[in-house]
Amino acid sequence: MSRPPRARESVLDAFEATLISSGGRAATMDATARAAGVSKGGLLYHFASKDALEAGLLERLAALVDEDLERIAAAPEGAIGYFLRTSVMDDDPLDRVIIAVSRLAQGGSSAAVAALRDMRHRWQDALRPHTRDAAALDLVMLVSDGLYFNNALEGGVLTDAVPEGPALDRLVALVESAAR
Repeated sequence: MSRPPRARESVLDAFEATLISSGGRAATMDATARAAGVSKGGLLYHFASKDALEAGLLERLAALVDEDLERIAAAPEGAIGYFLRTSVMDDDPLDRVIIAVSRLAQGGSSAAVAALRDMRHRWQDALRPHTRDAAALDLVMLVSDGLYFNNALEGGVLTDAVPEGPALDRLVALVESAAR
């Protein structure tokens, strides 16, 4: 698969950043063009409409989830350990696109809701062989959700809510033990 042109990626980066910082209503075509440093014509060359921009962001999410699934399968520490450790947000491309697509879903985009649901189902499918049953899979997913949510609230809202270092190691070991 060839890489998309950098200008197209810059426009998607700008759209994603605007969604994250200001929400769906503020992520207009004009605001995206300004944030990307391109003319409206330059934006329209790559994305003819806001729907096309949203579709591009959903394609980005799917591609990054594909990469994440490959890392889950190849993780030396095991699928569950990798998945839980990476549930602590690191402001990486996957984290950013998940937040941006979540903003679209919050704004009523059924395509964004479907993309987030598909992402979760794909993660569950990757983790299912590493868990003993459906309840164990639910445990892994819900602990991941909690790590992600609490990390998103960091910055003074919840102090010490996200374990780090040895505390995260113990949590991962406990979940892995319970899930097998």
